[in-house]
Amino acid sequence: MKLALVGAGVMGQTLLGGLLRAGRSADDVLVVDRRAGRGRELHERFGVRVTGEVTAVRGARTVLLAVKPQDLPALLDSLAPHLDADALVVSLAAGVTTAAIEARLPAGTSVVRVMPNTPSLVDEGMAALAAGSSCADAQLAEAEDLLRSCGRTVVLAEKHLDAVTALSGSGPAYVFYVVEAMVEAGVLLGLPRATATELVVQTVVGAGAMLRETGQHPTVLREQVTSPAGTTAAALRQLDDSGVRAALISAVEAAAARSQQLSGG
Repeated sequence: MKLALVGAGVMGQTLLGGLLRAGRSADDVLVVDRRAGRGRELHERFGVRVTGEVTAVRGARTVLLAVKPQDLPALLDSLAPHLDADALVVSLAAGVTTAAIEARLPAGTSVVRVMPNTPSLVDEGMAALAAGSSCADAQLAEAEDLLRSCGRTVVLAEKHLDAVTALSGSGPAYVFYVVEAMVEAGVLLGLPRATATELVVQTVVGAGAMLRETGQHPTVLREQVTSPAGTTAAALRQLDDSGVRAALISAVEAAAARSQQLSGG
């Protein structure tokens, strides 16, 4: 057994599905989920072995923790006696530092902390990784390989993860918020809701693809759409007058501050 996934909620199942789609064999994966009745459902959906016993992680090369932050301390205490000495522990628990994880595991355990986001559901995720004090470069690369099955990765110093949480972790919600507002505007202008939704969603998808595929700065792309004294210029003037840019910056700062509070920083 190469990988043990502890916790099979939304994010755990998202990563599991991505790993299997990327070619990892179901025979190499064990899922540990203590919720009654989940074993058969998960096995039928993914073809992996499922158990409710944390002792089963013994022998796993990598142990991926996909549980809620408040559940992590007790889980770590129960896992600690059963981890192999060279096991890599990868945590998706938001706000829990590598130092806090290491403190509950045997000395020298390799730990990687990850901040993923929900577009991982469609293999378009963005995950930031931070290595613990005992994590070797090869193990960090192994953790990156796991997360790349659901999107893109970046390795950062752990001090930056509050900013990552605010920017890419919470970021999809900001985009959905803007999409909601644009759809409502379309409805107010007389479009059927389904049509307005299709127009806005494809516009957002297309704009994102342009950003990624062209590599151009968003300012350049924005200016290409904005003719002098045209409709886009009028709309952008209204956004600036309403302080939308400043509000977005303040929103990200507020999310980062809250992340820092939750992590005890």
